[in-house]
Amino acid sequence: MGSNSTLGIIIALLPIAIIVLVFYWNLRGHPETSDLPDNTDDTDSNDNGPQMQIISRDRHPVSRKDLSDNALKVLYRLKDAGYEAYLVGGCVRDVMLGKHPKDFDVSTEATPEQVHELFRNSRLIGRRFKLVHVRFGREIIEVATFRASHNSQSNTKPNSKGKDREQQGKQAESGMILRDNVYGNVHEDAIRRDFTVNALYYSIEDFCIHDHANGVADLQNRTLRMIGDPESRYREDPVRMIRAVRFAAKLEFTIEPKTEAPIRQLAPMLADIPAARLFDEVLKLFLSGQAVTTYRLLREFNLFSPLFPATARILDKQAKHPDDNCFAEALIVQALISTDQRIKRGQSVTPAFLFAALLWHPLQERIEKCRQKGLPPIPALHQAAQEIIQEQGRATSIPRRFSTPMREIWDMQYRLPRRFGRRAEQIAEHPRFRAAYDFLLMREGSGEDLDGLGDWWTRYQSADQEQKLELVRTLDKPRSKRRRNRRSAPVTKS
Repeated sequence: MGSNSTLGIIIALLPIAIIVLVFYWNLRGHPETSDLPDNTDDTDSNDNGPQMQIISRDRHPVSRKDLSDNALKVLYRLKDAGYEAYLVGGCVRDVMLGKHPKDFDVSTEATPEQVHELFRNSRLIGRRFKLVHVRFGREIIEVATFRASHNSQSNTKPNSKGKDREQQGKQAESGMILRDNVYGNVHEDAIRRDFTVNALYYSIEDFCIHDHANGVADLQNRTLRMIGDPESRYREDPVRMIRAVRFAAKLEFTIEPKTEAPIRQLAPMLADIPAARLFDEVLKLFLSGQAVTTYRLLREFNLFSPLFPATARILDKQAKHPDDNCFAEALIVQALISTDQRIKRGQSVTPAFLFAALLWHPLQERIEKCRQKGLPPIPALHQAAQEIIQEQGRATSIPRRFSTPMREIWDMQYRLPRRFGRRAEQIAEHPRFRAAYDFLLMREGSGEDLDGLGDWWTRYQSADQEQKLELVRTLDKPRSKRRRNRRSAPVTKS
């Protein structure tokens, strides 16, 4: 009886055991290989790049409420006109990371001229890379046409007379792209982008994310990876090296080893980039809220030197021969920390102040050379400032609206110690006093011994009128110069 009961239990449990064994066998044979959403649909396979995947709406966090209303207006008008169009790049990437993008870019099959015809509030810009800016008040939506490889048949088109054919894409012998107006389809456009995490396209047709380069996986792994061969892509546009550093710092991503490998060797190619473009890139680098980390990465990858050659020479010299006067890097870091803090508090930041700090020590070195040539202090300052600004302008141009206040901040550093009589009151009323005072405190914070000048001006600003007069009276009076007796003109006898 007992044996029959045991046999019955075994027979009853046998199907369950078989199911468990089959499940375990399938699990071993099909391990998880990706953290991508389970219901991605493979829709396109291309030998020129990775397989495109579509992330359905219920598997990604991008919602229309997170997007610019004006960007959506552009997308829907292009759609209604019969053109394929997507939100693309940083705005999609940032929303997927839980951030709030400020800029929204659209990519479409419509040519720049066709986009311009659709939007009265737009203008065509660029020759090397034609774009359309659609303006809605203070917001600008940038619209670009799908790009293709320069080997594409689209690289030539008839000229205005319809006879000869004009090349739309052009590269220098070094590989740098000189003109990039070869139009293609959306997949060709995606694999022409720089990093995988920037090749994500949001569609208003189905509200899906079209991932052309495994960008979602790299987002999850916080990895910055170049699409294609990194060295070739950097040679096409050396600014991509700067963008790699900027995104790594801003997003707190790790640069993938193959993407990182060529940067140090190719860094000098930045010298071939127009100075005006590099100025814009410097602002993006240092005004992203991660200026200190960005600076460290620029130095690590030899990218700081092409941007600030005079400053880099001083930093390298002080690193090789440290002494008691190595304040250059400390001042730069102080300025960058202040910049990051102001951005986090939502306060404005002027590039003039930042450039004043970055170029302060090259200025001091040049002033010393001018003094050795016999120039007095103030003329030496003015001559040195002019030379330093001109030299820096060959690397990253500095618009006059920033170079003028920068020179005033420098000039005030030589006026702040001269506080005697009514000069203190006059200095405190100067429009650049506050910026100059902050700069003075940063100099002291970097290690410069200024004999308590910053503390004196701090107390002066919080003092009442009587206390201000007392602060001035307690200063050591400057020594008056002896007047030389005038020589009388020689008298000639008639």
